[in-house]
Formats: sequence, structure tokens, C-alpha cells
Amino acid sequence: MSYKKICGRVNCINEISGIIKSSFPKSIELSTDISPQLWTVEAQPTQIHQLLMNLCINARDAMPKGGSLTIKAENIFIDDIDENIGINPEAKVGNYVAITITDTGYGIPPEILERIFEPFFTTKQSGKGTGLGLSTTIGIVKSHGGLIKVSSQVNKGSKFQVYLPAINHNLELKKTSHRHIEDGNGELILVIDDEEYVREIVKNILESYSYRIFTANDGFKALSYYTQHKHEVSLILIDIEMPSINGFKIIKVLQRMNPDVKIIAISGLDANHQLLQTNGIKVEAFLSKPYTVEELLELIKGVLGSGE
Repeated sequence: MSYKKICGRVNCINEISGIIKSSFPKSIELSTDISPQLWTVEAQPTQIHQLLMNLCINARDAMPKGGSLTIKAENIFIDDIDENIGINPEAKVGNYVAITITDTGYGIPPEILERIFEPFFTTKQSGKGTGLGLSTTIGIVKSHGGLIKVSSQVNKGSKFQVYLPAINHNLELKKTSHRHIEDGNGELILVIDDEEYVREIVKNILESYSYRIFTANDGFKALSYYTQHKHEVSLILIDIEMPSINGFKIIKVLQRMNPDVKIIAISGLDANHQLLQTNGIKVEAFLSKPYTVEELLELIKGVLGSGE
């Protein structure tokens, strides 16, 4: 893993602030408080981007009528890994960069607070979320040797504090064996997903890696676009759980339009992988949720490279 500032390739907090301002309801007021001298952390920028976006999306959903969202980043020394933030047994006493995301939403009841990091646990209505965001978040935090602390009061909002270990500034930065993810070559990728925040995250990440992106929120828009641009589109990313027309039907239509179309199918349910095979639907790859941004980027590179 290479040493990088928060967030290395791009300034994650500034980028996320841009996404929030352009895609979140105007009724949500955003403020940031970022220390000008943040320590260096050993982190993968795309994973930290994903982690912070997950928390901001949850904050947005907790404020359907509007409210305040605050992102704060500061240096902190932790001298006691207590039970409140001891969710990672491998965490150690030391210097951390603390990123705090606070909202003024409806809060989390105590009986639910204990379960929020469980995979597939969600309080959202069917079709409004998979319940994978916070389990992915804590997985990223743990993989970086970090900690996470949550506090919430019903009708008063929630606060998520993420602590990422700071490196020793006296250490010489060394090259590592972490695999470098190469940029794209301007390939056009069609992203089909009914969840706006997923489309925004994927679009921003892939564009930062030199891909061109067109997004569609349903099968009708996707098929209409592909009809006009099928000779330009290099790859299609599609979430299987789609409203109106499900992903299986969309893939079948796309393959009738172009038998050589390259498709990566995405789903939070492994059973959908089996259903693809059972229905004789062949795709270049299947990506299970939750996934890291690195996994997505490497898979895209592999699929696009397979036809060269």
C-alpha cells in the first residue's frame, strides 16, 4: 500500500463536496472544516473516497426534509483504544487523522445502532438500498488499521468519526509492491443503475481515470442511448436489480442488438450470478457488492484489455 495524503490522486473531501453540492437536495446545507496541515496517512484514495461517500449518502437519507451536513478533518492522538472505538482489535495507540461527518437528521435508535454495521442490515424500504454501505465502510476502515466511532440521538442527528492511522513523518517513503491501476484511454462506458448516488460516485471515479461516462437510471434510457451509440460504447456496467425492466432483460436486449457487447453485471445478491448462468446469459464478468473501487477499476481494465 502506498503512502498518500487524504486522498492522494484527488482531494477526496473537495471532490465529495462537489458531488454533494451538485446532486444532493438544496435543502441540505454543507459545511467543511479541514485542518490545513493534515498528517499523511497510508491509504488507498479510491477506498477512502468510497468510505466517505457512503457516510455522506446515509446522512443525506437521514434528512429527507433538509438539514445540515458537516465534514471535518483534523489530526488527533489516541492514547486509549477503549470499547467505544475498539471495533478493530488490531488498532493501536498513536497518531490519527480523524474525519467526522455530522448530520442533523432523524438519528438512529439505540436498538438499531448496535446493528448498523451488519451486512445487508437496512432500515430503508425495499428497493431503496441493499444495506451494504456501512458494512463496506467498516471493512475499509479495518483494512487501513483504523477505527470508527458512532454517536446518535433520535431526532437530533448522527455523528460518524473515522480515525485513519498517520504514518511516522521521519520514515523514508519507500516504493511498495501495491499494484498500480492504469488510466483508461478515453473509452466510453455506459453505467446503468437506478440509484443516483451510485451513478455519481462511479461517474466521478471513472472520469478521474480518463474514461468517458454516460449514465442511465433505467433500462429505457440505457437502450435508447445504446441504440444511437453502440459503435462508440466500449463497455456496459449494469446493476441487476433495476426497476421497470430488470437487468436480465436489459442484458438480453443489448446482446441481441450487438452480440459482441462487453458487459459487467453487478449485484449485491450472489444468487443473481447463478440466475445469469441458469438463464444462459453470458457476460464478461460479474461483480458482487460490496466491492472496492480498486476491484471495479481492475475488472474494467481486464475486460477492456481482453479484446485487444
